[in-house]
Amino acid sequence: MEKKNFTVSVYTENNIGLLSRIAAIFLKRHINIESITASKSEVNGVMRFIIVVNVTEEKVIKIVGQIEKQIEVIKAFYHTDEELIYQETALYKIRSADFVEDLNIQDFIKETNARIVTVTPKFFVIEKTGKRQETENLYEKLKPYGLMQFVRSGTIAVSKNEMQISEILEKFNTNTVS
Repeated sequence: MEKKNFTVSVYTENNIGLLSRIAAIFLKRHINIESITASKSEVNGVMRFIIVVNVTEEKVIKIVGQIEKQIEVIKAFYHTDEELIYQETALYKIRSADFVEDLNIQDFIKETNARIVTVTPKFFVIEKTGKRQETENLYEKLKPYGLMQFVRSGTIAVSKNEMQISEILEKFNTNTVS
C-alpha cells in the first residue's frame, strides 16, 4: 500500500493527559505526526484533535482503532485530503528596513493573498492562510530577505460530507448535562 496524507479527527472529553496518550499511540508505531491541532468542537464540552500523518491506509485504520480505545475518546475518524476543506496559518516576521527597501516583498504579499498584521519601526509581521504548499511558497520567497521569525499552525479541517459524529456528540452532550 502507498503512503499518503491522512487527517485523523478525534472527538474527546477535555481531560488532562489525553494528548500524551494519543501521541504515544503514534510513537509506539514509529509514526511521525506532521501536524496536530486541538480546539473545542461544535458541541459544548467536547474537544477535537486534528492530526495529520503520512502513512498507509492500513496503518491509519489501526491507529484510529487504538485511539478509540482511550476512555475519554468519543469517536475518531480519518480522511484523505480530497474529503476535507483544510487550511493552516503562518506568520512571517521580517525587518522593516528590508521590507521598505525592496518593493518586491509588497508584490509577494499581494500575489499570495497574505496580509500585514503588525507594523513597527523594526519589523513587519505578515500572515498567510492557505494550504501547506501556499505557506511554504511564501516562506521560500521571503527567506532571502532574512526572516527574523517564522511559525506555522497545525492543519485545521472540516469534512466536505456530513459526518455521523453529530448525533453521537449531541447524545454525549445531553448525557453530560443531565
